[in-house]
Amino acid sequence: MNRYLWLALLGIVAWLATVPAAAQFTEEQLARREKIEAFLANAEIVESEQMGESEGVTRPWRMRLRGAGLEAQAIWKNPSGRMGGFWECWKCEIAAYRMDKYLGVNMVPPAVERRFQGDAGAIVFWVEHWISGREKLDQNISVPGRHLANWNRMTYLQRAFDNLIGNEDRHLGNILITEDWRLCFIDHSRSFRTTKAFTKKLPYDAKNPMKSLPRAFVEKVKALDEPTLRGIVGNYLTNKEVAAVLARRELLLKEMEDQGTRLYE
Repeated sequence: MNRYLWLALLGIVAWLATVPAAAQFTEEQLARREKIEAFLANAEIVESEQMGESEGVTRPWRMRLRGAGLEAQAIWKNPSGRMGGFWECWKCEIAAYRMDKYLGVNMVPPAVERRFQGDAGAIVFWVEHWISGREKLDQNISVPGRHLANWNRMTYLQRAFDNLIGNEDRHLGNILITEDWRLCFIDHSRSFRTTKAFTKKLPYDAKNPMKSLPRAFVEKVKALDEPTLRGIVGNYLTNKEVAAVLARRELLLKEMEDQGTRLYE
């Protein structure tokens, strides 16, 4: 294994892989996340290559960063507007990560704002992983029995999170799986939708249930109001996007009540 990949694995991958059930991080791991944010914002860009359309309609840049004793990869993207028939916004990447932190989901990799070639955009830590959800399906790989309960919990949490942020683009290709069956979610530039399709109903309903959720997550959802939400996302969401999140908050709480969602510590 080369030095670059080894350092990346020692960084976020080991950090994700050693978390306790339901992907909740320890205080030590949370502290490392803040350091990763600083690394993304300030580390030297030693290599950069724009990806082709087959790798992403927004054609993000894959980068290698070096600084503060760490060398790792990241993705930089700055879409803003309609691309490939969808509305894309780089600011939503950062807003999604901040919401993940606030809610304690802890499965979205660090993302911060950074300028590249004179333009503002979102730079997201690259998570080395075993397979994607798509590869799992294509290779007919089953979740081992000892991991199945936690896998289901993470899946329910993903649905609740995507319901709240109005994610239009969750698919098997942007669900990443580590070797010990942890989940990580990427690509949130099509989140925080404001149309009636995302303020009058949720992406996931009883057909894709949320059978159980962390009590702490639900309490954080209940506590969301406009000042709290603004404090979380700053200027990365518009007033209309903030209002849409709050509308989905009501729908999400009602859906959990209707489904009889169980809460766990």
